[in-house]
Amino acid sequence: MTHTSAHCAPAPADQVAAPGVRFQTGALEALKWLALLLMTGDHVNKYLFNETLPYLFEAGRVAMPLFVMVLSYNLARPTTWHKGGHRRTAWRLLGAGLLATPPFIALGGLWYGYYPLNILFTLLVITLTLAACERALAGQRWAWFVALMVFVLGGALVEFWWPAVLLGLCTTWFVRRPNPIAALGAVLSLASLTYINGNAWAMAALPIVLLARGLSLNVPRWRWLFYAYYPLHLAALWLIRIPMAKVGYLFLI
Repeated sequence: MTHTSAHCAPAPADQVAAPGVRFQTGALEALKWLALLLMTGDHVNKYLFNETLPYLFEAGRVAMPLFVMVLSYNLARPTTWHKGGHRRTAWRLLGAGLLATPPFIALGGLWYGYYPLNILFTLLVITLTLAACERALAGQRWAWFVALMVFVLGGALVEFWWPAVLLGLCTTWFVRRPNPIAALGAVLSLASLTYINGNAWAMAALPIVLLARGLSLNVPRWRWLFYAYYPLHLAALWLIRIPMAKVGYLFLI
């Protein structure tokens, strides 16, 4: 995760990243829309139909890895740290995550009624860990300890736990400096999600991302949409369940 932009020629605004890995902004936005669609289908299936709709659960396992890899790619851009991108992203994720918490808990299916924290906090832990790594690489060696603590403690509190956080770290590392260790770490992170998800569908994110890398798409960037959508769609599902419950529909979670 070292900075490599000092001696590079300026890249187009939609291709600013490390020399080894580049995506068009439109392709990244398409990946986010795909992840949003898969997540929504998974949640509709889980919270409204007791996971009885075929294939939506399996397809939904691809959503989190796509969100994580897109976030990590954006945080790996050479200018992100210097422009305060990690700080802004962290505050947005924290705010949206807190807003999503009441409907997330109300919808049920959590251990002890509130654990683990929702996916936006998973993305927050990734962001904070990467921010600490940036400080450490800038010479503040104490930040390595902070990064380790955020990874260990934060990863224990959030959805998909340490595999999701490790996926984010390895993705950023690979984008900054493509190498086999980072690639192996990302693959092992995805593979370890099999034990959490009960299936290996998370691995499907890899070919999807590789395919998107070669695409040039005109998909506009809606910066705040993805932060707002998560708490809003959970609240909508929560409200929809109220009249369903009144007419006798039984929810298993």
